[in-house]
Amino acid sequence: MISDDDLSALVRARHHDPFSVLGMHADPQGRLWVHAMEPHAVEVDVLDAAGAFVAKLERRPGSDLFEGRLPDRAERFDYRLRVRWDSGVEDVYADPYAYGPLISDDDLHFLAEGTHVRPYEVLGALPTTLGEGEHAVAGVRFAVWAPNARRVSVVGDFNNWDGRRHLMRARGGSGVWEMFVPHLVVGDRYKYELVGPDDTLQPLKADPYARAAQLRPDSASVVAALPPRRALPASRAGMNDRHAPLSIYEVHLGSWRRHHHGGFKTWDELAAELPDYVADLGFTHLELMPITEFPFDGSWGYQTLGMFAPTARFGPPEGFARFVDACHAKGVGVILDWVPAHFPVDAHGLARFDGTALYEYEDPREGFHRDWNTYIYNFGRPEVRNFLAGSALYWIDRYGIDGLRVDAVASMIYRDYSRTSGEWLPNRYGGRENLEAISLLKHINEVLGAEAPGAVTMAEESTTFPNVTEPTYAGGLGFHFKWNMGWMHDTLQYMRQPHVQRRWHHEKLTFGLVYAFSENFLLPLSHDEVVHGKGSLIGKMPGDDWQRFANLRAYYGFMWAHPGKKLLFMGQEFAQDSEWNHDAELPWHLLNNARNAGVRQLVRDLNRIYRELPAMHRQDCDGFGFDWLESTEATHSLLAWLRRDADGHMMIAVSNMTPVPQFGWRLGVPEGPTGWREVLNTDSSHYGGGNVGNASAVLPVTPVASHGRAQSIMLVVPPLATIYLVPG
Repeated sequence: MISDDDLSALVRARHHDPFSVLGMHADPQGRLWVHAMEPHAVEVDVLDAAGAFVAKLERRPGSDLFEGRLPDRAERFDYRLRVRWDSGVEDVYADPYAYGPLISDDDLHFLAEGTHVRPYEVLGALPTTLGEGEHAVAGVRFAVWAPNARRVSVVGDFNNWDGRRHLMRARGGSGVWEMFVPHLVVGDRYKYELVGPDDTLQPLKADPYARAAQLRPDSASVVAALPPRRALPASRAGMNDRHAPLSIYEVHLGSWRRHHHGGFKTWDELAAELPDYVADLGFTHLELMPITEFPFDGSWGYQTLGMFAPTARFGPPEGFARFVDACHAKGVGVILDWVPAHFPVDAHGLARFDGTALYEYEDPREGFHRDWNTYIYNFGRPEVRNFLAGSALYWIDRYGIDGLRVDAVASMIYRDYSRTSGEWLPNRYGGRENLEAISLLKHINEVLGAEAPGAVTMAEESTTFPNVTEPTYAGGLGFHFKWNMGWMHDTLQYMRQPHVQRRWHHEKLTFGLVYAFSENFLLPLSHDEVVHGKGSLIGKMPGDDWQRFANLRAYYGFMWAHPGKKLLFMGQEFAQDSEWNHDAELPWHLLNNARNAGVRQLVRDLNRIYRELPAMHRQDCDGFGFDWLESTEATHSLLAWLRRDADGHMMIAVSNMTPVPQFGWRLGVPEGPTGWREVLNTDSSHYGGGNVGNASAVLPVTPVASHGRAQSIMLVVPPLATIYLVPG
């Protein structure tokens, strides 16, 4: 039944439709034949589902094709192949070519259209059972998008990585190839072998939709179960609200803590320590630097190739699920750092996946990041949009995380990002904006809003692109929060100045309030500020040892009382003195020093007060919640401001950024309270300070005008310190 041309194509693994000739088929007379391509086989028999012998298949001379007519069989039936290999091993298994198409036409339509909400339920390696009762066969359904490939095979340990054994079925114009491979199980390793449009064999490719992968330097995909769906409870959704206290601890899991021999801790070991630590310090959320599988440790996860796979560095995917559950059990939300801006050029990854620029732009003026030596996704291609939007939803939908911090948004939305004239292509209107990327970001936020209400998205967007946190229906990108990179750069530049020079840089602390409510901002002191020669935060502070610690404490007090949500990178909560090293754990021994331990205690108290005082968080993103009381006292580097909420709760923050204390300083205060008392002082001896301040005394309001107000208080402002006052 198989022609010489068909046989030649099978032998060369170039057959365009192997399902049309392999498996069970009827000849023109209605007789049933079975054909099996079995390299390295010695004998092949056909058995029925109960294991009874039916027929022996003969080898076509000079080939690895075994074929035979089934006697006295007029109707198709469930059968097995019994194969004895040249190694002497014998296997009995269901024939993968006995199964018809498995992906529905509707799924293929939505995939091609780029509107499939959950493409990870269709593509990738899905453990599946076909048939019922005694005819049930468990295995794995593979599906991959490779529209320009001439042939796609799934290869792995199960077929000795031989691309002739499991040639997949092409599903028409969808570009999807699929195959059910019986008897495979969770944990089996696999890749795809593709022949490109020019008839050349491509490097073996990992599965773009793989839910697990080998630990680097190995790069095979690993069959994993699809995690069950998880809804975001209303209690946690409320934690993500713009009116809630949002204080984030940013962590690189590979260097937070390690084993004494330097090895990574497992998901379960991290789950036993990290959630407790974050909860004890009062942070509301934990942000994980990218844990989507990535090949190079030195990229910190920002050059990811596994957009659906938790990295194997810490164990299997189910361990990550338990880690997330452990965080939630401690009341800590989980935010993932997620990277849709670029991907690395590793041969086993997405680069020229089917022999063409499939996931990336073809033209390097659009499709290559010279800063990172990575490719840029083709944001306008429907299937690529589906891939990225599906990944964004996957982590919330299947692991129950609370949200995503989207990396490098500026590099996505500007075609001339880090490029000079002539090195970039304008959009269809001649402008510099990447309209396809902008559309994609809106689409992702709309999908998450519809499918995962309550989940939060945050944009690392370093320019003045407008309306990042406006809803898409109002013309915005639809993010909930935007990292305030300008505030971070300005204030750190100020804090680096010698104390006597700060009067000339006063605006670096005040300018952020000019635009503080133009977006829903988050104030980030992230990993980017403590790497690449920038030193640690404590290392940026001027003066002697006492002054450096006092400066850092005053800065943290200023930050926590400033409008905007908060983020602090690990190690900075105890004033790590060295630059962050991703290859070693944090210098925990510093906590043996009283001043370092004092900084950590301050962070703990700042988070507690931030949560307890509604005035400090409810109007973080609303100008109604802020008033300057004193913003022009540059000579003495003094600042004072009021925070309030819509219910009348108030607090006052005062910062002194010089080593000179201010005794008997008069400050105008709002009407209402008859007195104010100090509830936090970064110069407290509890934090390693000199204990200058107002103690627990109530500072009475007197009818003496000051700072444009009819009444005022007299207070002590400690040196290099921030104090908080509440009505009392």
